[in-house]
Amino acid sequence: MGKRYFCDYCDRSFQDNLHNRKKHLNGVQHLRAKRVWYDLFRDAAAILQEEQTKKPCRKFLQTGQCDFGSNCRFSHMTEQDLEKLSAQVQGEQRLKELRQEGADVPPGTVEDWLEKRAKRLSAAQSNSALPEKPVPFQYPPGWPPVQDLPPSLQAPPPGGWPVPPNLQWG
Repeated sequence: MGKRYFCDYCDRSFQDNLHNRKKHLNGVQHLRAKRVWYDLFRDAAAILQEEQTKKPCRKFLQTGQCDFGSNCRFSHMTEQDLEKLSAQVQGEQRLKELRQEGADVPPGTVEDWLEKRAKRLSAAQSNSALPEKPVPFQYPPGWPPVQDLPPSLQAPPPGGWPVPPNLQWG
C-alpha cells in the first residue's frame, strides 16, 4: 500500500507521493484550515485591527448565522465583542508599558492566585460570626431505599470504610 501522509491541519491522510502532497498543500481546503489554525494564536491587537476594517455581516446580524462561517469576508463581531476586544488590547498595552518602565509587575502564577484565594477564604471565615454546622448527607429525592442501592452509591459509614489489615493494592 505504501506510505501515507497525514495532514494535521485538515485531519486527513492520503498516499504520500510528490504529486499528491503538492496538490494537497496548495489546495484551497488545506490553506483555509492552515489559516484557521494560525488565527487561533494571533494577538488581540491584530484581530481588533482586522475586525474594525471589515463591514458587519448583514446575514449574521439578522439571523445569527452565516453560510460562509469563518470564511466570510465580513465581520461577525457585535459592538459588545469589539468593546471587550478593545479593552483587552488596552490592558495588554498598559501591561507592556509597565514592563518597559521597569515597574514591578507581579508574575501571575497559579500558586500566587491560590495563596490569595486561601487568604481571602480564611478572612471570610474568620469574619463570619456564626459557626457553620456540617450538613448531614441526604440522598436525592426519588432514589430507591438505601438498602436497595449498590455499595458504590451508598454513603460511607461515619468512621469511614474499614480497611482489612493485610490489604495490598496492585
